Amino acid sequence: MQMLYNSDHYVVVAFDAGASGGNGAQPSPQQGGYEIVDKFARRGIFLNGAVAEGFQRGVNALVERGPSEEELDEFIAGYTLLAQQPVVAH
Repeated sequence: MQMLYNSDHYVVVAFDAGASGGNGAQPSPQQGGYEIVDKFARRGIFLNGAVAEGFQRGVNALVERGPSEEELDEFIAGYTLLAQQPVVAH
């Protein structure tokens, strides 16, 4: 597990279910995935498979441009629209 992003609105964590991805720094989406938590809505979603690959491609394209926090949050917001899992603190 590796925290990739943490803003006032969102947290993105990468999960690796075994071997690391091609460069060793990020998991291969087929093996793990990404958890996104919307702090204000208090909901989360886990992305894996093709959806995780699309998320990773989109993030990589944004990072190449040097995005602002607002641009990253806007991109992430598109994925959190489907978030149904409530965040519960123990």
